[in-house]
Amino acid sequence: MGGSGSRLPRDLLGEYQELTFLTKQEILLAHRRFSELLPKEERDQAVTTRVPKSKILMLPELRANPFRHRICQVFSTAEDGEGSLSFEDFLDMLSVFSDSATPEIKSHYAFRIFDFDDDGTLDKKDLEQLVNCLTGDREESRLSPVEMSQLIQNILEESDIDKDGTINLSEFQHIISRSPDFTSSFKIVL
Repeated sequence: MGGSGSRLPRDLLGEYQELTFLTKQEILLAHRRFSELLPKEERDQAVTTRVPKSKILMLPELRANPFRHRICQVFSTAEDGEGSLSFEDFLDMLSVFSDSATPEIKSHYAFRIFDFDDDGTLDKKDLEQLVNCLTGDREESRLSPVEMSQLIQNILEESDIDKDGTINLSEFQHIISRSPDFTSSFKIVL
């Protein structure tokens, strides 16, 4: 690890191990990768410095993720709403996306990521944004209004157990529990 890298205090390392689903090695790697996003003169303060969302989005592990902006918003504790991450925010994100995180934790955060308006339900607008994220921004890959409407209607018919026109967290978790691939595909590995 060379002399120029910042070091993570041992007591913090133990605390992070207890509070996350990450191993010691994963936490140290996360610290190194987070520190590398900072200017050299700030790397010694990586634990107390925030990294702007624009830098976080440069990570190859997030760059291709269609939900990268929402992921930063959901895990950011910044009060300015800009999506910058502290080291602890970064660890929380990696912990949720780790193989060791429980299906309940993963589905809870997936729901929050897909809840674009942060109102606690997935309504038609959230579902439309979700589909648009998955199909891409190009006009030729987008669904027509009729296709979008039909898809959202099908999703709600399958998922909206209480028939209120939205999907709540428990309905979402019920659907996810029937999807065996979800936990293995909902991950980020540094």
